[in-house]
Amino acid sequence: WLVIDRKVYDVSRFSKLHPGGSRVISHYAGQDATDAFVAFHNDKSLVKKYLKSLLIGELAPDQPSFESNKKKSLLEDFRELRCAIEKMGLLRPNYIFFFLIFLHLLVLDAASWLVVWYFGISLVPFLVGIAFFTIAQIQMGWFQHDLGHCSVFKTPKWNRLLQIVVINVLKGLPASWWNHLHNQHHAKPNCFRKDPDLNMHPLLFSLGKRLSVEV
Repeated sequence: WLVIDRKVYDVSRFSKLHPGGSRVISHYAGQDATDAFVAFHNDKSLVKKYLKSLLIGELAPDQPSFESNKKKSLLEDFRELRCAIEKMGLLRPNYIFFFLIFLHLLVLDAASWLVVWYFGISLVPFLVGIAFFTIAQIQMGWFQHDLGHCSVFKTPKWNRLLQIVVINVLKGLPASWWNHLHNQHHAKPNCFRKDPDLNMHPLLFSLGKRLSVEV
């Protein structure tokens, strides 16, 4: 069970069919998932159609609709901030900007190979080719990141399709693997054993006296 806008849903069976993966939902088992639901789903009206069949009740009036480890006032401030940002149109994508990003990635990638092909593999052309290729690969990683967040196109289908082209074809990595891990990261950021980005050696990759804890 999980809570969205004070309504309780049984997602036991649906979690296996969830497009974002079952682990993202399981991280919110028995908790309030309102903010994660809002952040992950652009088309709320479409998703709420599926929620109707999963509804099993509502929270009692005396039950809080937020996680026990979070401050209510801070949550309300962030929710107001998000509403203000949406009304200002700051979350609407600029298609010309993303087209130019994609175009310059292709130009850099092609240039890296053309330099080596035309000038040979002597030191200077080789280093120039490496520089072009490295910049292209890094920028591709950020571009597919925006696509993975469904931030470029209005519909998830086109975001996923272009993400596959960028990360699968141009970078040689599986989009499904990246989405599976990154969705969990944003569902439970900085929560040990739930955020895959924290699954690193506790001594070699930890800074400061206070380490991440399991929530």
